[in-house]
Amino acid sequence: MADYEPEYRGSVTKYVFVESPDMTPGDLAIRAYEIAGGVMIKETCFGIQVTGSESEVEDLVSRIRSFDPTHIFVKDRGFPPGDPRRCRANLGGARPGFFGHEFEMGIIRHISRGLLRLPSRDPGIEPHPPTPDHTGRLDSARLKAIIAAKEP
Repeated sequence: MADYEPEYRGSVTKYVFVESPDMTPGDLAIRAYEIAGGVMIKETCFGIQVTGSESEVEDLVSRIRSFDPTHIFVKDRGFPPGDPRRCRANLGGARPGFFGHEFEMGIIRHISRGLLRLPSRDPGIEPHPPTPDHTGRLDSARLKAIIAAKEP
């Protein structure tokens, strides 16, 4: 790991995804630039990429998330910028991980919907316990019982 660009040593990078009806990646980037301090910000198609010292990045990310906490998501970058093991210049084509981001962007709207509904959930309702095989599959007998209970 000693081969990557020395100016990035000691820094962290986080991806900030936005999937919001009220905020675009451009809006998020403008707000981030306003409060960035010494943190490097790069606008992307899914939000922003933030690079800097760990404390500065954590502070910026927590302030950014406060704008729309149910629609802004954060994840760590797996490899430092310029790392020759993962650099797009060395591999050609799309950056490794891009297709993962694309998939994640397709599902975070469902997570947002769940987060928005969470406060209105009846606290007396407990989630169903996991199935005996722990795969999350619904047993056919249980499905039939659910259907029978819904019939008028």
